[in-house]
Amino acid sequence: MTDVKNFFKDKKVLVTGAGKGIGRATVRRLCQLGAHVVAVSRTQSDLDSLRDEFAGSVTSVCVDLADWTATRERLSEVAKGVHCLANNAGVALLEPFMDVTEEHFDRSFGVNVKSVLNVSQIVAADMIARKEGGSIVNISSQASQRALAEHATYCSTKGALDMLSKVMALELGKHKIRVNCVNPTVVMTAMGRLGWSDPDKAGPMLSRIPIGRFAEEQDVVEAILFLLSDSAAMVHACILPVDGGFLAT
Repeated sequence: MTDVKNFFKDKKVLVTGAGKGIGRATVRRLCQLGAHVVAVSRTQSDLDSLRDEFAGSVTSVCVDLADWTATRERLSEVAKGVHCLANNAGVALLEPFMDVTEEHFDRSFGVNVKSVLNVSQIVAADMIARKEGGSIVNISSQASQRALAEHATYCSTKGALDMLSKVMALELGKHKIRVNCVNPTVVMTAMGRLGWSDPDKAGPMLSRIPIGRFAEEQDVVEAILFLLSDSAAMVHACILPVDGGFLAT
């Protein structure tokens, strides 16, 4: 089994949603392990700070991944030679079912599902042409498998992402490209801490997590790195909960 800590040295890894939260923590860990990271975000200031923090290890691309054509234009060259892809970009526009708008529905599916298909096609096409294989990890959610109030659109996008990932795995496996999902519970990113700091809101969710806490960024990052690496060489089409047992309750 390949040592995860040594696997990423000199590897080229593309990470979407790299500016904040899980994406940024993933970039940070990859750089620490010697990878060269193509960091994709729609916020230039976040990319600038990443480049400052990891000078020489990060190539940044600023694009709104909901824009199919712009994404292809910006990534077509920089995605060449990528060994691993982490599709982390996502939006969570939460509202009651009866209040869901067309704008929010389209934006959610555009980022959470369509952009994964688009970026994965770009990266996988080059992997296939090089005949070297590779690995793709899509960041989904426990919400793909459990209905949550005011999450109608979000749950739908993550359910679609899980199934898209399985079809990708089915079709790309013959090219030695592995595809898996990581499905976290609530994660204590800066936004997560802000949104789940109220005990009245957090209490009911925590009561359904047997391990008794929400996930930290590093919990999710280590799962992503494991699935990207050759330590998971026989793990394919996996939906991996990082949920402290939430889905068991």
